[in-house]
Amino acid sequence: MIPENTKDKSAQNQGGQGGLFSRFLATVEFLGNLLPHPVTLFAMLACFIVVLSGILGYFDLAVVDPRPEGAKGREADGMIEVISLMSAEGLQRIVTGLVTNFTGFAPLGTVLVALLGVSVAEHSGLLSATMRSLVMNASKRTVTFAVVFAGIISNTASELGYVVLIPLAAMIFHSLGRHPLAGLAAAFAGVSAGYSANLLLGTVDPLLSGITEAAAHMIDPDYVVGPEVNWYFMFISTFVVATMGALVTEKVVEPRLGKFDESEASVDLSKQSMDAPSAIEKKGLRWAGIAFVVVCGILALTIVPENGILRHPETGAVAGSPFLKGIVAFIFVSFAVPGFVYGRVTGSMKNDRDVIDAMAKSMGAMGLYITLVFFAAQFVAFFKWTNLGTVLAVKGAALLQAAGLDGPSVFILFILMCGVVNLSLGSASAQWAVTAPIFVPMLMLIGYSPEVIQAAYRIGDSVTNVIAPMMSYFGLILAMAARYKKDLGMGTLIAMMLPYSMVFIVGWTILFYLWVFVLGMPVGPGAATYYQP
Repeated sequence: MIPENTKDKSAQNQGGQGGLFSRFLATVEFLGNLLPHPVTLFAMLACFIVVLSGILGYFDLAVVDPRPEGAKGREADGMIEVISLMSAEGLQRIVTGLVTNFTGFAPLGTVLVALLGVSVAEHSGLLSATMRSLVMNASKRTVTFAVVFAGIISNTASELGYVVLIPLAAMIFHSLGRHPLAGLAAAFAGVSAGYSANLLLGTVDPLLSGITEAAAHMIDPDYVVGPEVNWYFMFISTFVVATMGALVTEKVVEPRLGKFDESEASVDLSKQSMDAPSAIEKKGLRWAGIAFVVVCGILALTIVPENGILRHPETGAVAGSPFLKGIVAFIFVSFAVPGFVYGRVTGSMKNDRDVIDAMAKSMGAMGLYITLVFFAAQFVAFFKWTNLGTVLAVKGAALLQAAGLDGPSVFILFILMCGVVNLSLGSASAQWAVTAPIFVPMLMLIGYSPEVIQAAYRIGDSVTNVIAPMMSYFGLILAMAARYKKDLGMGTLIAMMLPYSMVFIVGWTILFYLWVFVLGMPVGPGAATYYQP
């Protein structure tokens, strides 16, 4: 007879590391490993577009232009033809546009400018102290919510969330007599599965909006998608996702983990510590908070009064105003000023050289991103030049309408598709750069705005991060979790995080439908639900 505790452990191992689900995950991991590096992938896709355009151009593939007569970009004969890049004219365009494709790629400048401000707040220690203060000052009753909530807002500087908050949450849960893996799971869910939600605009907002705008130009060359277009929806999502994460932790994950046995740990837990903010750090936080309020007050003077200098010069409205168009500049200021004030108070930043060094360190870490952008920009440009994106969009939109899938229910399939693709292509920018040129025009043609399409994409892209072996930080989380359970494998970690993905994708999608289609609320300032040509 097998002892009960042995059977329980065997069943747990089988549920976490064996069986049909584990084989599915192993298949996903295997297929994901077959994919080349994202940089190589974009280079290959760019070459593929050139070859495909030559083949389809040879056969004169064309579709009827769905845009109204007189619309900018509409062909005189009312047809959209695939333009071949495998020609003398195509080669000339590729050679002369190589540099401008890169320098004109919308997400590049906006992300780098926003990151300059965030880097000051990060390297001064402001972001780390803020997260530690938020989590460590929470009561036992609210600590789970605080951990998930802090994880969500940490995506402003995502590395900090993974490196600081996740191990901190495990330590806090352990100190409270709770299972440390439950704390780790809660923080991981907030940082990764709640990635797109936030109270403030972060670097991901200009990154995605730039790609969305480029894709929207295939249908409407004048369409503008600002970084703020999903802010309302992502703001409310922060609280909803944090609540869902706390409930999953306390009702599903923690009961399943049971009582923590310190003999299963691979390290001496008595030596681990994560200090609460010191007196000087608390003083720095107070002054940084005052600086942030002052900055917000000054910005409010430019936008709140009816004659505010940053309102729309013609209509006087906030929508389409210089304030929203220049929101990246205000992201920069809102992080840089409080970050420097905190650094001055705590001594981590003494002069302008320290600020410059902080910015330079962050820019130095962006080398891979800049390399990726170069090849992604070529792929996006080639896709636009050849009209392949528009042709695919027209064909796809016609297929959706023929199948009766042109209503709001189409977003269920879209969100699920994004979540599945995310399992093997974990980078938000890489996935959106590939899929946006197809799905943004396609869904625009059946009547939905790029802002709403982008909001739906962000749900699918976020919720499966915690079960995606290809996610760049997955190995780091696995190593952290192994500190508390020495024989923990990838299947166990994924099984622990799967309830978050399941609840988040259902709950967040329901919120999306209620917010957009039931309540009729905009997903962001000036963001329409439906596209009007």
